[in-house]
Amino acid sequence: MTKIVVANLKPKAGRRAKSASITEKRVRDEHGQLRTIRLLDPNSQSFSDDLLYVFRRNVAKARKRNQSLIGAPDFAIAKR
Repeated sequence: MTKIVVANLKPKAGRRAKSASITEKRVRDEHGQLRTIRLLDPNSQSFSDDLLYVFRRNVAKARKRNQSLIGAPDFAIAKR
């Protein structure tokens, strides 16, 4: 028997804007490379949303780097 599912195929609203409780700083590491550090305010009302925003940004950055190095955004390291 066929199951009928009614769902909206449009993506959800665009990206959520960065909250005022998230601070981004660009600093140099020990090798002189610029790094972006995102700081969260633990006492903010939207801490969970801010944490999710920062996590998604970090995952997107890691996937972009994997794509350029390996050719695939996601990969699993082989077990030994």
